[in-house]
Amino acid sequence: MGIKGLQGFVARVCPDACRMVDLKEMAEKHRIDHPDVTPTIVVDAMSCVRRWYTPESWVCGGQWREYLTVLEDFIETFKAAGIELVFYFDGVVEEKKRDEWIKRRQQNNKEIANLFQFIKTHRKQPGRGMFVLPSALPTFTRFALKSLGQKTVCTLQEADFEVAAYALQHNCMGILGQDSDYLIYNTSPYFSIEKLCLDKLVTVMYSREDLCRALGLNMMHLPLFACLLGNDVVPENLLEGFWHKCLVICPSRNKSYNRRTSIILAVANYISKIQCLYSSLKHLEDMLPLGSDKTLLYRGMESYLLPGQQSPWIPPDARNVKMFSGQEETAMCRDKEIFQLAKEHHIQSENYAIFNILSNGVLECSNSLEDDCDTEIPGQALIYRPARQHIYSVLLESEGDGACPMVKEWFVYCGNPLQQPDLIQPVQPSIPGGTPNLKTLWFAKGPDVEKQRYSTFLSCFHLQDSMEELQALEAPVAAFCCLLTYLMLQVSSLSLEDLNAFVALILCLRGKSAAELASLQLVQVDSRAVHLGAVLVRGLTTLLMANSACGFPFRMDDLMPWKVFDGKLFQEKYQKSHRSCSLEELLEGNESLYTPFQNLKSLICKVCAVKKRTIQSRPRGNGFTTGTHRRELNPMFQQSHRSSFISPYHNQMRGNLWRNPQPQGRRYRSGHPDQRRRFHVPPW
Repeated sequence: MGIKGLQGFVARVCPDACRMVDLKEMAEKHRIDHPDVTPTIVVDAMSCVRRWYTPESWVCGGQWREYLTVLEDFIETFKAAGIELVFYFDGVVEEKKRDEWIKRRQQNNKEIANLFQFIKTHRKQPGRGMFVLPSALPTFTRFALKSLGQKTVCTLQEADFEVAAYALQHNCMGILGQDSDYLIYNTSPYFSIEKLCLDKLVTVMYSREDLCRALGLNMMHLPLFACLLGNDVVPENLLEGFWHKCLVICPSRNKSYNRRTSIILAVANYISKIQCLYSSLKHLEDMLPLGSDKTLLYRGMESYLLPGQQSPWIPPDARNVKMFSGQEETAMCRDKEIFQLAKEHHIQSENYAIFNILSNGVLECSNSLEDDCDTEIPGQALIYRPARQHIYSVLLESEGDGACPMVKEWFVYCGNPLQQPDLIQPVQPSIPGGTPNLKTLWFAKGPDVEKQRYSTFLSCFHLQDSMEELQALEAPVAAFCCLLTYLMLQVSSLSLEDLNAFVALILCLRGKSAAELASLQLVQVDSRAVHLGAVLVRGLTTLLMANSACGFPFRMDDLMPWKVFDGKLFQEKYQKSHRSCSLEELLEGNESLYTPFQNLKSLICKVCAVKKRTIQSRPRGNGFTTGTHRRELNPMFQQSHRSSFISPYHNQMRGNLWRNPQPQGRRYRSGHPDQRRRFHVPPW
């Protein structure tokens, strides 16, 4: 998360340390200097996603096909210049950063509340000044880049450390990101993503050497400089007294400087007079009010020391190599083969969340675009919790006969102050014969195991009895139907109109190009549809987690939002459905979609009927609910092991829906060739 104010300070006070460079020219020079190495830039992807998301619409749940073309253009521009890219994503939230993570989530909550207030007032998307990332954008960006053939790494520790280490180890031409910590690491040059002009491939390069010259420091001073300004290890509140002392010794000579600028200059002046010795560091530790942990400064210094580097501040025999070594000994998973495979898949961005659960039993989920004032729709964290409990059981029940360990969840939802994690008890899914162990799901082969993987996946969403019908569908459609059925069962306030909108979305999205979707214009934006779009997209991440846990019954690519969702198209379908438009209008006049539309609805409603959930019609007209309804929490939220779902409207609506029999259509291929059923759904 960097050093507060340092990057702005460099731009204002040390202009020689930030100069515009041509990346194509730098790549040519790199080839000459290193003829055996392809010019490579390491990308700190988490600091780039905000810059990458350029589609005009962002509140409706994400314009995923448009976003894919943006990423493709980004990659192709560098490729044309002969530059390879390696993308790094944060794979963990380190506990030392938990307080800062919570602070940011709470700030995001306020921003999202203001966003929904604007949408309800103006019925449109606000300007870019209120921009909030579409839900789960970083997660799906990782898989998008991998699907585009890029080397994508999910980290085991702090991303900036791994980025800096990779750049140094592989002699990369630079690092692309927006984190002032890259000014401190002694590694490859640091390029700004914020200042990048993609069509010309020019950006600002921040020079550590020029920064040191401007401040009267040398490169060895920079880690101490960062720690004494306050960073992720040494909190700023412990340094106020030290800063005051530095300002007394070296008062600001320029009255136009703000306090932070004056502090940076005064701290640099103080450090410049210190010898680079371990004894100097010990003296500072004794002087600073570090409380009970006198090693804070030492640990902060060590955090900037990359593999193979030495520091005069730290004796070689005293150094703790910053690696992910002790994790296996303390992991919740004791099986080394399973642990190693989960770790490899994590690093290679081939699974989702599994390693975090197996290694330390902790899972985080950031903010979603959810309206906390909408009392009818529970938070997505609560909607998908029963599914996660089953996934945790699949992962952790294999560990022996003892009680299954609880998982710590840091999930953002309405009413959660994030003062401590929710302790979530795994719950066994209902599978005849019990849950297969991970070794079977992950390593065994053959048609019987493939069937076990698929049925275990479905059991996490209470849909194991619908296996034959779902396997008859194309994989993306089957996954979407699984998710949509689960949602209809979990959220009693979801209506027939909501179901129609979602089914029309999955069918009409087929074949639409990114350009077609970009040209779609909305007359207005409905806040409830914004909320539902975010819930649906978060549900896709739950599918990813279940798929990873169950040994990949689906290809991960079949669970991606660009296959099944588009924010603006969903808004359009939602609004038309709630205005009670005709089926012809909802399906864009495409008669070939009428039968598959009825088939998919019939399948979902049949499953719901078996579980005593009848879906009621509740048109909302032009975005306003007709009548007053309170939030209905499914009994699943109280007793996650229950398998029956009873809608409050069941008795009054029983038998009134879905009288049409399912038409028989042509045979239609799924990802599982051994399973066939007649469903007239066009191939994906």
